[in-house]
Amino acid sequence: MKKEPVVIKELSAAKRENNFSEVVLGYDEADAVEEAKRCIQCKDPKCSQGCPVGIDIKKFLFQVSQNDYQGALTTIRENNNFPSVCGRVCPAEYQCRKACVFTKKDSPFASDQAININFIERFVGDWGMRNAVVSSQQSVVSSKNNDKKVAVVGSGPAGLCTAGELARAGIKVKLFESLHKLGGVLRYGIPTFRLPRDIMDFEIEQLKKLGVEMVPNFVVGKAASVQDLFDEGYGSVFLGLGAGVPTFMGIKGESLCNIYSANEFLTRVNLLGADKFPQNHTPVNIGKNIIIIGGGNTAMDSARVAIRLQRMNGIAPNTTVCYRRTELEMPARRLEIHHAKEEGIIFKFLAQPEELLGDENGYVKTLRCLQCELGEPDQNGRRRPVIMPGSEFDLPCDQLVIAAGLGANQVLTSVTPELKLDKWGDVIVDKETMETSMKKVFAGGDIVGGEGTVIEAMRMGKFAAKAIVEQLSVK
Repeated sequence: MKKEPVVIKELSAAKRENNFSEVVLGYDEADAVEEAKRCIQCKDPKCSQGCPVGIDIKKFLFQVSQNDYQGALTTIRENNNFPSVCGRVCPAEYQCRKACVFTKKDSPFASDQAININFIERFVGDWGMRNAVVSSQQSVVSSKNNDKKVAVVGSGPAGLCTAGELARAGIKVKLFESLHKLGGVLRYGIPTFRLPRDIMDFEIEQLKKLGVEMVPNFVVGKAASVQDLFDEGYGSVFLGLGAGVPTFMGIKGESLCNIYSANEFLTRVNLLGADKFPQNHTPVNIGKNIIIIGGGNTAMDSARVAIRLQRMNGIAPNTTVCYRRTELEMPARRLEIHHAKEEGIIFKFLAQPEELLGDENGYVKTLRCLQCELGEPDQNGRRRPVIMPGSEFDLPCDQLVIAAGLGANQVLTSVTPELKLDKWGDVIVDKETMETSMKKVFAGGDIVGGEGTVIEAMRMGKFAAKAIVEQLSVK
């Protein structure tokens, strides 16, 4: 067994600083096989328990080590229809890699010695894409015919996963998406340097080959109600509505010009092509002193997009991430933090935004902060930021992006009183079946329990699909 992990190939910071080319290049065949051989094939593999969708990781790593990529793809697709996507965006250091035997117990994230499971999964998915491979399970089940049909609302990871699982069970699925392109948060929330669009489009296309019918530009809750879908003969409805309502800080000056929510900022760039203005007519202002508020993956994405746009527009790069705790408490992926630092992003830790000051024309010019220190842990185990008296300081800021979380989309829920919601507006579900208070209506993803990860949304989709199949008595 090779003791040291195989190093991941990446674009250098110099080659990626003014473009949106994919940063992580992943493993080639030789590297993937070598890394897979590091797996010691534990009798009780904890890594699979750390995977929200339960991939048989031990099995597919062994298959890769034996150059059986078709077998590995089949094994992965038994539980995950999107290996190329998940291999790129899953927070593996908090999940499967953290559970690897090479990570010490009680570690907050995976050790450097843990098997690079996600990059091997990515290699397998990309191998299947390059070779136009469809797994045997898919080709068998997609040939089934069944008179049952299900409506899936939303084409984010929860909706896509549910649609795929149902199609594999032989159920006719129609997927409704409110936007003009499918993918949900995968498309509008994640930059192309992390998830190239051809990768996502390929895996969505596989669902079409399974028979999933996809309808863009259709807002369920406006163009049709949930009851309308039942009246059209759908046996069940799945709601993958997402969380697209931005959360703001509630501080003075937040209504000044050149202040964006991260959701708007990333959507303008990722979905509407604002990075190509004026070729595309969706501009986004680019400041000389850009500040991002937050410490999650969305904050890292926003910062890395912002500094690229500064360089692409001939502006001296000056993008700062302000976070009220320290780097250790940041929920963002360690890899994304590392890449952000490589790309020249400045981090200002233990800084609590207090007020935004503007110029005579109503544009933001200064962010006033309070210095913090860490106190006792909160309910999530992270130490609370405690403001230090008399610690005000100012940062120059002519553009602010707030990545402080997202709330539930309410277009549909506001006109569907039968759906029970919690105090945050999220849909309440049975945690095992994902069924809502409305019979035969299921939900999953960020609309259930708030903003989460792609793979967590997929796990909910799998639970819902299983319950729907059982409810429809499909054999």
